[in-house]
Amino acid sequence: MIHAVKGTRDLLPPGTAVWNQVEAAAREVFRTYNYHEIRTPILEETQLFARGVGEETDIVTKEMYTFEDRDGSSLTLRPEATASVMRAYIEHRMDQRPGVQKLYYMGPMFRRERPQKGRYRQFFQIGAEAIGSASPDVDAEMIELAMDILKSAGLESPVLLVNSVGDANCRPAYIAALREELRKISPKLCEDCQRRAETNPLRVLDCKVPEDQPLIGQLPSIHEFLCGECKPHFQRVWELLNDRKLPVKLDQRLVRGLDYYMRTTFEVVHGALGAQNSVLGGGRYDGLAEALGSKVPAPGIGFSIGEDRLIMTVEGNLKPQPLDLFVAVLGERAVEQAGQLAREVRQSGYSVEVSADGKLKRAMELANKLGARYTLIVGDNELAAGRYAFKNMASGQQEDVAREEIARRLQTVN
Repeated sequence: MIHAVKGTRDLLPPGTAVWNQVEAAAREVFRTYNYHEIRTPILEETQLFARGVGEETDIVTKEMYTFEDRDGSSLTLRPEATASVMRAYIEHRMDQRPGVQKLYYMGPMFRRERPQKGRYRQFFQIGAEAIGSASPDVDAEMIELAMDILKSAGLESPVLLVNSVGDANCRPAYIAALREELRKISPKLCEDCQRRAETNPLRVLDCKVPEDQPLIGQLPSIHEFLCGECKPHFQRVWELLNDRKLPVKLDQRLVRGLDYYMRTTFEVVHGALGAQNSVLGGGRYDGLAEALGSKVPAPGIGFSIGEDRLIMTVEGNLKPQPLDLFVAVLGERAVEQAGQLAREVRQSGYSVEVSADGKLKRAMELANKLGARYTLIVGDNELAAGRYAFKNMASGQQEDVAREEIARRLQTVN
């Protein structure tokens, strides 16, 4: 027997109905903020992620699915979407379009991580990017958008964490100070942090190993180093978030795992997810366009929601839509009429399942198993009378209805 590849999984009904509900809720919120969908290829040139995400990041050094194509070029399954969206922005000269480009995406990403609860090698993200403005007002609206999507999807009591990681002017001094302090304590840290202490010191702050936390908590704060532009930018973002009455907390150790982030960074965590409790992360990336070869600056900010983790958290609160009507067909003469009747009801917007089993008991058992709200019995007697038995499956109440009344009755009881 052939099984799904390790770290991947099949999403099956009725669970996929919950995924559809979450994605539909996200699309509606995006619409209200005037965001528009972008769809980029799953495959990209490897250099896009090496230059955009960062050659020393864990994603590039350890996690990407990279292979050589037949023409010798190196291709990678996308591990994240921001670099792809910025590549498309540059390639299609979207800077020539009016206003800030407000884009959203949904789809699969790929990283070869150790599979664990809520983390898969093929995983799904819902994300957004606002490209073309460095204003802190855009930062605040982006964070508000993210929180509205989580609320609309049914996530209860999310915790919003924000920070600033400075920019090219002030961050080098902070990294130098951080590296100096890490040299003193790195032998006491986990193996990954010992490596990151030299290659990417900021990532040490993102360590999740419990034993490392007391030592990491004593490291210098970025806020001691913020320059004259980064400090007021973050203060403005903080004020705007509080004006919007969002449940925001300052986390001076919050960094993102990708090199392109600068200034505002944010994350949403949820207690129901355990140690891996992040459901959303994002931040500003004003230098990414230049890193990808653009001669035109394109400041931007974005976020991505881990859809797998979000579904894990809200699936108990969201229920798939039930089957509206099950049509039990009794007798050959009724088959044609039942098909026409089902078509009429479907055109009114209701879900219909038609069974031609021919035995009423079996049909009613199947209707129960399918979770049908109502059952309509179509047999020779019903055809002769022009009226059909319409049964409420929850209460057991049954009445006779005319054909033209069926859709109206479903609307009345919906």
